[in-house]
Amino acid sequence: MKLTNELMSSRLVAIVRGIKREEARAAGAGLAAGGVKLMEVTMNTAGALDIMQDWRSAYDGQAYVGAGTVLNVNMAREAVSAGAQFLISPNVDMNVISFALEQGIDIWPGAMTPTEIAAAFYAGAEVVKLFPMASLGLEYLREIRGPLNHIPLIATGGVTPQNIADYFEAGASAVGIGSSLLPKDALAKGNTEEIAQCAARFVQAAVRMNP
Repeated sequence: MKLTNELMSSRLVAIVRGIKREEARAAGAGLAAGGVKLMEVTMNTAGALDIMQDWRSAYDGQAYVGAGTVLNVNMAREAVSAGAQFLISPNVDMNVISFALEQGIDIWPGAMTPTEIAAAFYAGAEVVKLFPMASLGLEYLREIRGPLNHIPLIATGGVTPQNIADYFEAGASAVGIGSSLLPKDALAKGNTEEIAQCAARFVQAAVRMNP
């Protein structure tokens, strides 16, 4: 699928959660300017559908817009109607995976155990999100990669500019990055330049780790 290829190339997804629509405009502008290609807004963010529509209108052709925390088919349907180009969830829901495949939308479900990861992959998810990565730790990622090295994993949680290389060295195919991409002061002030600079640091670090 087109966006799975983009994910494997750019190797990161920006996760935006719990911010206001006006802040999301600044966040989207900064992330896109910083070179982020995949931007996700979680469905438990107030106004998530409006934010997705704003981003699709503003950054079409520059960045891809997705929905996160997609817990069921109704959420998935709403997200796709709002313009989501990919779906991410914290769990494995076979109905959500089936819906996404029927719609031709990339779906990267969240899983923790080897059973969940394999089930999601063989149900049709080309990439699986390893979650919660901050709690599981890099050693868990390394162990999982042993028997499941054929399944691309997005490691989500705890990624910083200082440790991003550790995630890739441990076997992550890509990383999901949230609050560390969006400095609070810059977001509050609508400082898109500072957000862009922060995003560019992550983008450059990810590119350097390309195999």
